[in-house]
Amino acid sequence: MTVVVVTDASSRLPADLRERWAIRVVPLHILLDGVDLREGVDAIPDDVHKRHATTAAATPAELAAAYRRAVADSGGDGVVAVHISSGLSGTCAAAQRTAAQLGPAVRVVDSRSAAMGTGFVALAAARAAAAGADLDAVADAASAAVSRSHAFIVVHRLDNLRRSGRIGGAKAWLGTALALKPVLRIEDGKLVLAQRVRTVNNATEAMIDRVCEIVGEQSAALAVHHVANPDGAERVVAALARRLPACGPALVTPLGPVLALHVGAGAVAVCVQLPG
Repeated sequence: MTVVVVTDASSRLPADLRERWAIRVVPLHILLDGVDLREGVDAIPDDVHKRHATTAAATPAELAAAYRRAVADSGGDGVVAVHISSGLSGTCAAAQRTAAQLGPAVRVVDSRSAAMGTGFVALAAARAAAAGADLDAVADAASAAVSRSHAFIVVHRLDNLRRSGRIGGAKAWLGTALALKPVLRIEDGKLVLAQRVRTVNNATEAMIDRVCEIVGEQSAALAVHHVANPDGAERVVAALARRLPACGPALVTPLGPVLALHVGAGAVAVCVQLPG
């Protein structure tokens, strides 16, 4: 058998990649009008990011059930669980507590990122598992991928960020800088301000510049996410294709309802996985 990789719904892995690499996914939660909705399982309104909803981590019971099934299916080879940054969600902490109860067959890796920043780490683990690596080596492959991951996002409005409480160093100006459009990045597992720009278009160009600086001439993996903004995402994809010819086509997916609640409509994000 082989080591099984588990992640959570925030990873935004397309279905074909999940199936190809046999990656399991546990849901995150949205609480809307008193109803608990599971991302990736239950029907969630497309405009949930405009509503007064809240998010919640994967539950210990869900994590334990997923890990136990994965351990059994691995034939005892073990499980590597890659989750959204502990600085952005309680899921990773819940996963670590759950793994401690289940024993050494379950290893938890904090991706220190979100969306395909998490997804790329899970893919690195799954590729190592498919190549026959043992539990230690698969966990090491995931941990190594964490350090090669970068993520940026441009948001159109600040309301969702204010409500979310998920942003670090930008809190001081969120209340007054209404005319500014922030370029945010994930740093040390937290969402922080990278740059302040006057218009969305300029902020998007600044984000693209930062991605290109990081990638340089390398053949990196790219993913572009959006919240109700497919045209904006496609413009970013086209710009990256022109400026980073050594990279393959970027994956494009919606950011998903849980993350959308924190960043709001119009947001566009880019996740980068540098080569090992």
